[in-house]
Amino acid sequence: MAATQSDEILNVLKTVARILREADIDFALGGGLSAWVHGGPPTENDVDILIREGDAERALSALDAAGLDTARPPEDWLVKAWDDGVLVDLMYEPSGVVVDDAFLEQCETHSVAAVRMRVMPVNDLLVGKMLALTEHHLDFAPILEHARALREQIDWDEVEQRTQDSPFARAFLYMLTELGIRESTAAPTRLREERWSGVA
Repeated sequence: MAATQSDEILNVLKTVARILREADIDFALGGGLSAWVHGGPPTENDVDILIREGDAERALSALDAAGLDTARPPEDWLVKAWDDGVLVDLMYEPSGVVVDDAFLEQCETHSVAAVRMRVMPVNDLLVGKMLALTEHHLDFAPILEHARALREQIDWDEVEQRTQDSPFARAFLYMLTELGIRESTAAPTRLREERWSGVA
């Protein structure tokens, strides 16, 4: 792991992992912490946990019983909890991924702060972050940091294929190519095929 992660974030992760295990709920680590496990930068934002949709209510009940604050936000793809002020997002359908048995089985097991747990694959992490880009949320900086740190682990052809319908993702891949971060020397497929139609 390239840089030190804060004890506060890791302690919350370990607490949540223990609670979910005791409740017999399968999970994988996602978000910025999963990038850190793969060699990316540390995160100070929150803890992202991936669970099956069918386990969401049991997970909330287990966390609530353990003394964490919990909430069901209006979004229909996650539930939330807080431990000592640290936000924990429990997601079952983040951008680009449906968390099911097949997804959890493909996650590799890593030792994270001396606790063994499944960790989201790098490709799924990058795809999710790219598909989350919108006109109202177009911050390339965090994804650029992850792409730069993890580029040798990323299957760029797969990422391009899975994000090709997003103009923001295509623009991001083009930028990575121009910056020399993307291993492929080719620009994203649609950017190669499209031509500006004439503004004089």
